[in-house]
Amino acid sequence: MTDSLAPAAVLPLLRGRFGKPYTYVQRCASTQRLLDDAPIGAVAATDEQTAGRGRLGRGWVAPPATSVLASIALHPDVPTASLPELSLVAGRACSRALAEVAVVEPDVKWPNDVLIGGRKVAGILAEAREGRVVLGIGINVLQTAEQLPPRVRHPATSLLLETGRRIPRAELLVAVLHHLEHEHDAWVGGYR
Repeated sequence: MTDSLAPAAVLPLLRGRFGKPYTYVQRCASTQRLLDDAPIGAVAATDEQTAGRGRLGRGWVAPPATSVLASIALHPDVPTASLPELSLVAGRACSRALAEVAVVEPDVKWPNDVLIGGRKVAGILAEAREGRVVLGIGINVLQTAEQLPPRVRHPATSLLLETGRRIPRAELLVAVLHHLEHEHDAWVGGYR
């Protein structure tokens, strides 16, 4: 069986309300563009982005079917000035999911990176508009060293390089959604 983020691979594994509804396209410009007016917890995922973005407009490039590339719609009931905190909330959720599924010890680096041994394995992109946030998450899962972009400040890595194992992308995405739901709810609850 091939590693996939298609609904048949992801939906049976979901453990909470995040991930419903679930939109999957094999290839798109960016999952950030697939969630207009989506309800809280809606997810868009793809196997390949042609115009993926990171913080400050940087590109996020990955060969097809090697990464978790997903966006989640959120409508947090918190003060608007607090919305930038969501990047750290997502970073913690991503870090916990990586520890659970890949058995690694990641670190969250402000404002939006997840590192393993000082090397970037994941990035978070939170875009807010009118009280809603589309949270993009990119995780390097199956890339070889030759497939990763060269970075001077924080070299990139993948779970394959760090563990020597092929981590199932659907299982990792579901763990991210599970931990994000709990982290998000606790964060929002802190403002009530």
